[in-house]
Order: sequence, then structure tokens, then C-alpha cells
Amino acid sequence: MEFRILIKGGTVVDGTGVTPAARNDVRIAGGIITEVGPDLVAARGERVIDADGCYVTPGFIETHNHWDGGVWWSPNLDPLPGYGGTTSINGNCGFSLAPAPQTEEDRQNVIDIFNFFEDIPEEPMRKIVPWDWKKWSEYKASMQRNVRLPLNFAAFCGHIPMRLCVMGQDAWTRAATPAEIKEMCDLLEDALAAGAMGLSSNWLDWDKYDRPLPSQMADEAEFEALLTVVARHPGATFQVIVDYFMRMNGNETVARMGRIAKKTGVRMQWAGLPTLKYQAGMVEGAKALHEQFKAEGLPFYTAFNVVSPTSVINFGRSLVFAQNGNPVWQELINVEGWEAKKALLTDPEWLARARVGWDNTYAHSYFHDATALLLRESETGFGPVGVTLADYIAEGGFEHPSDALAEWVLNNGAESVILKRMMEKVESVLNYLLNDPNTLANVSDAGAHGKMFCGAGYTAWLLTDYVRDRKVLSIEQGIHMLTGRLSGFFGLTDRGLIEVGKAADITVFNIDEIEMRPEKKSWEVWDGSGGRTYRYTRDAAPMRLTLVNGVPTFDRGEFTGRYPGEFVGPGESVALALAAE
Repeated sequence: MEFRILIKGGTVVDGTGVTPAARNDVRIAGGIITEVGPDLVAARGERVIDADGCYVTPGFIETHNHWDGGVWWSPNLDPLPGYGGTTSINGNCGFSLAPAPQTEEDRQNVIDIFNFFEDIPEEPMRKIVPWDWKKWSEYKASMQRNVRLPLNFAAFCGHIPMRLCVMGQDAWTRAATPAEIKEMCDLLEDALAAGAMGLSSNWLDWDKYDRPLPSQMADEAEFEALLTVVARHPGATFQVIVDYFMRMNGNETVARMGRIAKKTGVRMQWAGLPTLKYQAGMVEGAKALHEQFKAEGLPFYTAFNVVSPTSVINFGRSLVFAQNGNPVWQELINVEGWEAKKALLTDPEWLARARVGWDNTYAHSYFHDATALLLRESETGFGPVGVTLADYIAEGGFEHPSDALAEWVLNNGAESVILKRMMEKVESVLNYLLNDPNTLANVSDAGAHGKMFCGAGYTAWLLTDYVRDRKVLSIEQGIHMLTGRLSGFFGLTDRGLIEVGKAADITVFNIDEIEMRPEKKSWEVWDGSGGRTYRYTRDAAPMRLTLVNGVPTFDRGEFTGRYPGEFVGPGESVALALAAE
């Protein structure tokens, strides 16, 4: 079905960040924008959208998602359509589903990594994802055969599965040989030729066994060879995730990776310049690198998030204890089944070690502050809930916070939930990033952390808090950060602007109607045993209308059940293909 639509009477913000917002109409036919101008006359057969009082903007690009697994069992990508999302970029953090290792052990490593770091459930990853590929090009073909999406989908080639493909378990422990590097380069060449966004790597995370991820075993020869491949593909980029959270070596990594990226001539995205109060000691060094790269004219951009991270923590699956430097409590998370967890929670030796682990948690972690941990939900109903761990300690007369939490979990169950208070942001650093041209906003992690938090909806927070309420940004600046700047950096040449000939990825919204809605549970995820478990999502912002390739995906207050998304990559001309059809 062809949708012929005329959006009338709205204020068009074209995504360039330069053109002033102006009252204009927008005509869409054949999946592309065919006309933009004032007082356009409706043609026969066109649906007319009354956009009076609304902004009409390019659809929002999700810079950093982890829907890699979730698209196979939650293809609606809820709630992104209700927040104006039209393109989702995945394969981030060095984590991607392709290339896929061919041995059971190596593939399980990939599943474990997604499960541990991104809270993506293991059973659907093992049994719903078909794993009928090795190369990235084969993965893309499988996606196109088997999955329909309401958003355009893009993905990086992840450094970690590529190393596991080539090196097996040695990927965890050593540098690659020249022959192995050549094999990795061949896999990366396949991915980029098939439309991968580029190469993503990870210098932040250690796994649940306290091992640095395989990407951190790569030496300069490996990175230089891989980035040389990236440089051969126009529009492809290099993403590196660095550590401003735990071991605080992010500036050293950025300097090292920047040197290699400069030598090989690639565009680099680093995530990201520290914005939290406890990271203050890293800020000046990070800003100096950012300004140095700009002064040298290098296309190196820092990615960031306008929302401070928080953590909704259950005791069945979480990475929060490990990422806060508490491996003993992480042991409780890692053991499977309630009986095994109960055995630890009643074991005097584990309880003693847990107290030491608690006391040795990273100094910046809120796990040192019992007032920062809210006992939020009880699986058994025993309680108490709605009080802080500090309140529970005072009421029960516990001598140590670790003992108090252990008893609360023992009484309330592994699916009980605590909420860790949001970390304090440094607004001056955020304002610096928001007003700098070499930054990438809208890092949300949406699709990941299903039982920890839902990142989707951060677009609404940027538009309401920073544009509407505090006026840190103009509407032109805010929309540019969510659209045209991102499409320009990522080489998504067909979208990101309201312009004749571009793909009709468009959203229409009244800025006084939208908000980032509270998170809520959605019991939709298959648990592998005939039942369903939950992930967090949000009610729609809501937008008045979201179009993907000219097809409504959110309309009249609800998801439409349409799946017009395309698998996109740098330089692909979806708009031309749509026009040809």
C-alpha cells in the first residue's frame, strides 16, 4: 500500500541546525519527501495531517541501541515509534551478533556477553535467534528474510565476536598473529561491503569472571590493520567505548585510539566525555583531547547521554555489582537458581566475604551509601518496600549493610528489585557538549538492560528539559542533534533532513504534550520454560505522528502495527530505491 500524505500547517524544523524553523507543509509520496513549502494544496487521494501547533521534524536517530537480540522476539521496538524514533543503530560496544563464532563455546561467549552486559535474556538468544550465519553479510541477509521492523535498522561489526570467530578462546588472553589479523580484516571487509556502520570496540568492560573483554587484548598492529579496512569504505566509522566509570583510564585509551584513527584516516566516535560528578577528575583531560582533535580538524566525535544513569537491580541477572567493583555480590548474581542463591545468602563464609566486598566497592559507587538504595519491589510480597536500605538497617539493627541486604533478598526473592539513586550530573559539562559541533547525542542503550532500566525516550528528555523548559538549546539545535548531525556523521545520506528527495522519516509532535514517561513492566519476553518474563518500557511520549519511509508507525496515539523499516548503512540510497519502486 502506498501512503500519500500531506502534513499541513506545522512548523518545519529541517534538521540542519541552521535553517530557522518556519511554517511549511510537507508532501510525501512513494516513501520519500516530494515537496516542502507554504500553502500546498491537497491532491486527490492524499491524507491531510493537521499539524497546527506542532513541529514537523526529521525522524529521530537512535545513536546507540542494543536491539541486536531483541528484534528477534520484540520486533515492535516499543516504545521507540511513540518517541519519534525512525532509525536504530546497533552492534555497539564491540557487541554484535555477527560475525558469529561457529563453536558452541565461542558462541556461548557471545550470548553470555549480551546476557551479562546488556541484560538480554539467554534463552531467547539461544533458541529464537537462528544463528544461521557466520559472516556479517549472512547475518544481514537472515535479518532481511526473517525480521520486519518499524524502524530502519543499522549495525556495527563488533570487534569481540570477530576475535572469537578467528581466535576462539585465545581471544581472551593474547594478541593476534599476523595470519589471524588478516582473517579478521577479511571478515570486517565482508561486513563493510555489506553495509555495516563500521567497527565497534570496547575498552571499558570486564566480564562476569572479572576478565577484560577480548577487544582489550588487541595490539596496535591489529587496530591499525582493522582501521585501514574501515578507511577504505566511505561513511564507515570507528566506535570505541572507553572507561570513565570504573578503572578511569578513558583518557589514555582515547589518546591511543585517536592516534591510530588519525594515522589510518577514519572517523572516530568515543563514548564518551565524562558528565558525572564523580568523574570530575577526568573532565579536563577529556576536554583537552576533544579540543585537540577539533583543532587538528579531525572527524572525532564524543558521544554522550543527557540522562544520568540509574540502575534498577534484581538479583537474578545484573552487572551492576561487578561494574561497581564488588565481585563477591556478583557471585550471587552469577549462580543460577534460587536454591543456589539461598545457599550463598545463608553461608557464613560468603556473608563474611560479602561484607569485605561491600567495603571494597569503588569509592565513587553509591553502594557505599545505604540511603541511596531503595527497596523497590518484592517477589514474595514479604517486604518492606518503599524504604531505603538505611531505613531497613535502622529498623532491624543490622551491623553491616551487606548483611541487611542479604536478609532482605533472602526474604523477598531473587526477582525482587532495588533502585540505585541517579548519579549527579555536572550540567556545565553537559552544556559544553550540547553546544559543541563535534558531539553525538541520543546514546540511550535502548533494547538492553531489560530488567535494569529502559533507555528509550531520552529524545523527549532532551527536547523538554533542554529545549522547552530550560532553553539551553533552541529547537533548531535540539532537532539537529537528534537528526541531521547524526545522519551526517554516520553516513546515512538518505535521512536526517526534511528535504525533497530524502526518505520520509518524519515525526510530528506538540512540544507541550510530550514527556519522557515513567518506566513500566511489560511481560512479553519468552523465558524459555513456557512462560513470560518482563522488560521495562515506557508509555509513548506521545508523538502525533511518526513516519518511517513514508509509512505511519505511530499514529492517532498508538503503534500502527506496520513494519516499513529497512536495513540501512552508510551511503545506501533507500530513498532512490523507494522512488524506483
